[in-house]
Amino acid sequence: MGLHSWKFIGILLSEIFLFHGFCYPHPQKASQLHYTFVRDATSAPVVLYYDYIIIGGGTSGCPLAATLSKNATVLVLERGGSPYGNSNISNIGNFVASLSDTSPNSPSQVFISEDGVYNTRARVLGGGSSLNAGFYTHAGSDFVKEARLSEKLANASYKWVEKKIAFEPTMLQWQSAVRDGLIQAGVSPYNGFTYDHFSGTKIGGTIFDRDGHRHTAADLLEYAVPRNILVYLHATALKILFTGRGRPWPRPRAYGVTFEDKLGIRHTALLTRNWWSEIILSAGAIGSPQLLMLSGIGPAYHLRAHGIPVVFDQPMVGQGMADNPMNLLFVPSPIPVEISLIQVVGITQFGSFIETASGLTFGYSWAQGFIRDYELSLNKTGQQSILTPEAMARAVETVNSLVNATLKGGVILEKVMGPRSTGDLKLKTTNPYDNPTVKFNYFKDPLDLKKCVKGMKTIIDVINSKAFSKFRYRHIPVQTLISLMANLPVNLRPRHVTTAISLEQFCIDTVMTIWHYHGGCQIGKVIDRKYRVRGVNGLRVIDGSTFLRSPGTNPQATVMMLGRYMGRRMTRERISNRRTTINY
Repeated sequence: MGLHSWKFIGILLSEIFLFHGFCYPHPQKASQLHYTFVRDATSAPVVLYYDYIIIGGGTSGCPLAATLSKNATVLVLERGGSPYGNSNISNIGNFVASLSDTSPNSPSQVFISEDGVYNTRARVLGGGSSLNAGFYTHAGSDFVKEARLSEKLANASYKWVEKKIAFEPTMLQWQSAVRDGLIQAGVSPYNGFTYDHFSGTKIGGTIFDRDGHRHTAADLLEYAVPRNILVYLHATALKILFTGRGRPWPRPRAYGVTFEDKLGIRHTALLTRNWWSEIILSAGAIGSPQLLMLSGIGPAYHLRAHGIPVVFDQPMVGQGMADNPMNLLFVPSPIPVEISLIQVVGITQFGSFIETASGLTFGYSWAQGFIRDYELSLNKTGQQSILTPEAMARAVETVNSLVNATLKGGVILEKVMGPRSTGDLKLKTTNPYDNPTVKFNYFKDPLDLKKCVKGMKTIIDVINSKAFSKFRYRHIPVQTLISLMANLPVNLRPRHVTTAISLEQFCIDTVMTIWHYHGGCQIGKVIDRKYRVRGVNGLRVIDGSTFLRSPGTNPQATVMMLGRYMGRRMTRERISNRRTTINY
């Protein structure tokens, strides 16, 4: 098997292990399939005018647009297509296809961080909520206070989202066993089903209904006023336009956006002359800092190196990039298991979250390839297997028995809360279609590594618990599971002699993403407390790039809440401060 094939399998395994937002075929609502205001960008005029221009129809952009459309005209520019009618998004049987599709219009865009970890950017209306695990949970109260959000308005915004897309999951055997195992492992108290974030073990919400149908942030556009909103799909923003300094504004003001449709034809969207008209970046933790730099806002030395005229020297754009590191173990089961999403979470006191998924489906023989690669790697390096021949033989037999079928087993994972380790994002090219260079510096801070080790020890305790015993092969010890995981090509990082015998080295060598990357346009650094970009007028950033840390055990609920929250707040600002029109 060639290197390219192994890279693909590594991406696929990491995606399947954690992008476990599985769903079954389900008829789509006619209102969603036929939003009258959702059109392909090829139908756009050369120039158009709107009160608000939102770049990114993702997890935050959709609720923001729906809210603002109540009292103003709103244009949404989404670089991807529609999630509705796309069987690769809605059908579990085509889940692998949605991740392996590398065509220009695919819903996901793969990138590899400088850390050697496979990652994915959403490229579809609804953003990450159209591809993710579906887990729905609030941020902790400390996050709301740190962000200086009104607790009352935040709670009301969560409820607004939940009326459309949040559900209580149905608990079956695997998830119940992990729940009970967490409690036996000391992750207590048991808090039952709740959207709220408490230490202990709980059942969280999901954006999948009881029929297994995925609901996304795009569903929140049902709240929109159709006559006031227009959403263009396959509309890639190229650059935000700014006025020069001078009267009536002492600093540059955003007044428009140039974007390109899928035929390569360029269009210009301009703001109306209302004093409150604004451009809002909701392109995510990768897209928002990237587009700021492409538009001339960022570290001046970096922009000049790429030949970009500097609108405002802002050295903090692209800084503070972080991703919650994730490590996991695959646990084969002697009995059939349900296909389940992330439903249970163990929120530990030491800052690690334990979650699980089961019944994952693979469409090809990855296990045979792994065994062959494992043996070849030992031969090339001269290493000795830490498994006994008997244990390896049994492991091979067990793993091979699961090939080309729904796996009888699941994964138990831990993610580090925070994290404290951060990196940066830089432009690789000036082409907005290209991925920028991103580095997260996983485990650079020793405290993150300590949390990972404790989290892995908790996973081991769960696997060895009485509650989980019926899902264990007696002849496969946890050390065998660790060794198997240590040799899977889940990333491009090197393996060491101690990878399978040192949990510290295991965490470093087998780290994967949980798609909770954030930073790049952080509040208090790039934007102010009203989410306005410092140094210019008429421009805000409202998405996960503004987070100082990832909220709760999963950020999607909070990202959607933030879109609704800021939409209401901006509307109140406009109503309470009536002014005249402006001249550019």
